[in-house]
Amino acid sequence: MSTITPAAASDAAPPEPSSWKATLAPYARPHVGRSLLDLLTSVVPYVLLFAAMYLALDVSYLLTLALSVPAAGFLLRTYIVFHDCAHGSFLPTKRGNQWLGRVMALIVYTPFSAWRHDHAIHHATAGDLDRRGGGDVPTLTVDEYLAMSWGGRLGYRLFRNPWVMFTIGPFYALVIQPRLVPKDARPRIKRSIHLTNVVLALAIAGLCLLMGPVQFLLVQAPLVLLAGGAGVWLFYVQHQFEDVYWECGENWSYADAALQGSSYLKLPQPLQFFTGNIGLHHVHHLSARIPNYNLQRAHEENAIFHGVPVLSIADGFRATRLKLWCRERRRLVTFAEARVAAAPAA
Repeated sequence: MSTITPAAASDAAPPEPSSWKATLAPYARPHVGRSLLDLLTSVVPYVLLFAAMYLALDVSYLLTLALSVPAAGFLLRTYIVFHDCAHGSFLPTKRGNQWLGRVMALIVYTPFSAWRHDHAIHHATAGDLDRRGGGDVPTLTVDEYLAMSWGGRLGYRLFRNPWVMFTIGPFYALVIQPRLVPKDARPRIKRSIHLTNVVLALAIAGLCLLMGPVQFLLVQAPLVLLAGGAGVWLFYVQHQFEDVYWECGENWSYADAALQGSSYLKLPQPLQFFTGNIGLHHVHHLSARIPNYNLQRAHEENAIFHGVPVLSIADGFRATRLKLWCRERRRLVTFAEARVAAAPAA
C-alpha cells in the first residue's frame, strides 16, 4: 500500500530533534500576504457560494446541491485555516492566531480553545499504544477486541463501519460532539465551548430568521455531509493505513510517529488545493508550526521526507477496511484477518 515496508521503517534511525528542528525552522515562518491569500481563497468563496446555494433554492434544489460540491471544498479549506490558527502557524503573532481562529470557529462549528487542546494531545500521542484516545480515531488491538463482550464488539464494528463513519460521523463530529462539555474539562475549555455554543445559537437563529429554518437546513445539511465526510476520511487515512507506526510508550518516538505513522496522501492538484495541503501530513506532524502553504516546499526540499509512506486516493479508500492493530504482524488488519490470527492451530 505504501512506498516503504515496516522493516525498512524500523531499520532507519530516527532523526535527531536538533537537526530537523533547525532545518525546518525557515518553513515555519508565516507570511502575512500568503496567509491573507489563503483567507481570500477559502472563506470568501465559501460565504459567496453559501449565499448562492440559498438563492438557488428558488430555481431548483438540484442546483443548490450542485453548488454544494465546490462550497464544501471551500469549507474544508476554511477548516485548514482554523487548524493552522490552532497550531499558531497561520499568522506571526499568538494573539492574531487566537482571534482569527475564534472567528473561523464559528464557520466550522468548533470551539477554538477546546479543539486546540484536544488536537495538541493528538500530536503529542499519535502512534503511542499506551496513550490512545486523545483526539484520534479509536483503534483497538486484536487482543483487546477479542476480549470484548458481544455488545462491545458490535459497537466497535458499527463505529468503524464506513457507512456510519462517513455519513453519521460528519454530523456527530461537526454538529454534536463540539457542543458537549467533558466533565473533567478545565475552566478555560468549558468557557470556550459554552461561549461558542451561545454565539453559534444566536448566529444560526439569525440565519433562520433571514433565510427560513427549512431553507437553512437545506443549504447547511449537504455542506456538513460533504465537507465533514471528506474531513473525517482525510483524518482517518492520515493515521490508519496498513503499515502505520504504533509503539508502546517506552519505545515510542515523536519523529518516527510523524514520519512513519503519518501518511503522505498524494492528491491531484485541485484536491490538494481544497484540502490545504493536509495530505502532506508527515511534514505537518514533524513540525506543526509550518503553515499549510509551506508544506509542499518543505517536503520537496528535505530528504528526511522522501522515504515516508505514500498513499494514493485508492489506497485511502482501501484503508477503510482496516480495523484492528495486530501486535504480532505489526500492522493494521481487517476483522477477517483478526479471526484467522485468533483461530487455534490445527
